[in-house]
Amino acid sequence: MEYPLNGTQSHASHTPASPVQHRANVLRTGAILAEAAAAMALWNTYRARKVEREHPPTGRFVTIDDVRLHYIEKGEGSPPVVLIHGNVVTAEDFALSGVLDLTAEQGHRVVAFDRPGFGYSDRPRRAAWTPAAQADLLRQTFARLGIARPIVLGHSWGALVALSLALNHPDAVRGLVLLSGYYYPTLRMDIPLVSLAAVPLIGDVLRYTVSPLVGAAMLPPNFKLMFGPAPVPDRFKRSFPRGLPVRPSQLRAEAQESAFMIPAVAAMRARYRELRMPVVIMAGAKDRIVDVGRHAMRLHKDIPQSSLRLKPDVGHMLHYAVPEQVADAIETAMADRPATAVHHTAADLHSPAEWPAAGTAP
Repeated sequence: MEYPLNGTQSHASHTPASPVQHRANVLRTGAILAEAAAAMALWNTYRARKVEREHPPTGRFVTIDDVRLHYIEKGEGSPPVVLIHGNVVTAEDFALSGVLDLTAEQGHRVVAFDRPGFGYSDRPRRAAWTPAAQADLLRQTFARLGIARPIVLGHSWGALVALSLALNHPDAVRGLVLLSGYYYPTLRMDIPLVSLAAVPLIGDVLRYTVSPLVGAAMLPPNFKLMFGPAPVPDRFKRSFPRGLPVRPSQLRAEAQESAFMIPAVAAMRARYRELRMPVVIMAGAKDRIVDVGRHAMRLHKDIPQSSLRLKPDVGHMLHYAVPEQVADAIETAMADRPATAVHHTAADLHSPAEWPAAGTAP
């Protein structure tokens, strides 16, 4: 056997591929990637349909401007109460937390909507589903369903929709309850990453291929962050359909809302003082998603007639930690004259240095 001198390889081993061979290699690689993407898309579509069969809608549907909305309803009595969920979850979140039942037991008609693109509600591509656009849609829905001047409760991203309803349609809202909301623009390093699935074409490919797989892997740590410092409740672990948030359709809604969040609050923040109705602001002092000092406490200062209720040792999902107190806040928001009490002072909540930094708002 002969070996090349000085450790060099033979000339034949260095022969570059011809242009024809290079093109063939590129086409072969592209075909393999396309086949893999198609297989992933088929699998993710199958998984989405499977979770929808296993967890069918439990409520009713109403169609407004060709948008089909799913909602759950319980109880009778006036004034009615409307519950607006945050990102990732659906209207069922209020049933799991107990807030829907508690409020209905207090003698109210309670309606919780799947916001556009979440759960079983449509999210047509023809519209940018900003908080203002969702508020306009809900205002029309109130008229269709006979929901007259409700108390509107919004959690997290849903608080932006509740605020938009109150600011743009003040005649349609009797009072507000705002839970764990994000109300002022801040620097958010997570936004570009979580918004990627909303980018046209690129986002479509991601949502049907890798995003559902990555999203499913990230759900457990995200839930831990959302519920912390408390553990994730057993009832949530048992009953929350984890496949719903990672369907391609809902991933688009989640990504778009992450992108809309900062522009939405930038547009609204100068108008908060316009509110004249009762407003109850609630937040967990140990919220790991939204900074309490920068948002809940600041909003309380900007809405003179608001009531601020800060809960020590409670995180972002405070409606699970203190559902009875959330139901009580709804009763407070029905008062003809707003209450301005602060139920816990900053001293009760430790120093600002101990407040958690903002994360991804659901």
